[in-house]
Amino acid sequence: MKSFEVNFDGLVGPTHNYGGLSFGNVASQSNSQQASNPKEAALQGLDKMKALMDMGFVQGVLAPQERPDVGALRSLGFSGTDAEVIKRAAKEAMPLLAASCSASSMWVANAATVSPSADTADGRVHFTAANLNCKFHRSIEHPTTSRVLSAMFADQQHFAHHAALPAVAQFGDEGAANHTRFCREYGEAGVEFFVYGRSAFDSRYPAPQKYPARQTLEASQAVARLHGLSEEGVVFAQQNPSVIDQGVFHNDVIAVGNGELLFHHQDAFLNTEHMLDELRRKLAARGAQFQSISVPRDQVAVDDAVRSYLFNSQLLSRADGSMLLIVPEECRTNPRVWHYLQSLTSAGGPIREVKVFDLKQSMQNGGGPACLRLRVALKETELAAVNPGVIMTAPLYDTLTGWVNKHYRDALRESDLADPQLLLECRTALDELTQILKLGSVYPFQIN
Repeated sequence: MKSFEVNFDGLVGPTHNYGGLSFGNVASQSNSQQASNPKEAALQGLDKMKALMDMGFVQGVLAPQERPDVGALRSLGFSGTDAEVIKRAAKEAMPLLAASCSASSMWVANAATVSPSADTADGRVHFTAANLNCKFHRSIEHPTTSRVLSAMFADQQHFAHHAALPAVAQFGDEGAANHTRFCREYGEAGVEFFVYGRSAFDSRYPAPQKYPARQTLEASQAVARLHGLSEEGVVFAQQNPSVIDQGVFHNDVIAVGNGELLFHHQDAFLNTEHMLDELRRKLAARGAQFQSISVPRDQVAVDDAVRSYLFNSQLLSRADGSMLLIVPEECRTNPRVWHYLQSLTSAGGPIREVKVFDLKQSMQNGGGPACLRLRVALKETELAAVNPGVIMTAPLYDTLTGWVNKHYRDALRESDLADPQLLLECRTALDELTQILKLGSVYPFQIN
């Protein structure tokens, strides 16, 4: 039976703005308060989706969230009509309004952790929505994320959905941004690689001093249990606290994996050799030949990796067995990173080609190619059970670009967030989108 790794990219929402909300994310904080272009951001993302589809990869789309989140504002004491809630929040607590308007759900690498059926005890694909409780603007995402994922993967014979972990710091869970799966073939049993920043209950584990470690060991272990993963099918590794303090807020900013290959920076992990040996041993037991490419710090510094998002890239397997690396334009404009990539592709290793995409609108807010996609490994029968409305096709691409051009603004500043009309525009757009993607009623304004 054929198997596929499907990339479900997040569709950028109509309220895409540079709020600078993510402490520890260098790009997010550096570009705070600049004017954004939601229309351009959404079209850039759609262009990447279509390009991968045209290359022969199965590509999907994941819908954005309703913003501003008036319900979240009401829970914080703002009352009245929706318009009155927005106006009062703008007057009394603008940072809360900005947080409720964040389009951060576009980075669907944080939407959930996904375990393919070949790895799980019950033979179903398992999804656990990430609680994202390190940041308020992201912690409000998971209820809608769960409804959207359930509408996309609705067949209970093939798919199992778990609620987010408890919304406390000890179980901080950032989803697939700290999770990678290695395997020989996507439909075969693999080894799931969980990366954490700290332990919530064991003080012997070192922790960063400047920026928060968003993922805990205990959260990763809980997800593995929920998904029914075997001990021989998981590896837990700690992120290097010093790189977190340099702006590596998720593992996918310093490492990326696919198939039998881990591509990572020399300083990405603690106890690197022990971790690589464990991956190599467990994958060998599953018939896979694990490889790793470690990028030396004297060729690419951590700062270069953070600013270029070299590792926040998509590593894709092609039909001939070689791999393609999808990187943002910022990699080409960084001389050290670009020189390294040229030497990498000419070395005759598994990564044979690099393709560059302009994702400036997302990059300026702190998210690159890997942030924009949630990977789901599916067997042929499972792919057939996915809601077909969310699988990218040429007609769907045309429909979605038309939808974006119809509904999105081409400039958005913080002052615009106080305009109640923005909420009406967002709801009108999303109501139409749910019909395009055949999702049914998934947004609070459609349900309440």
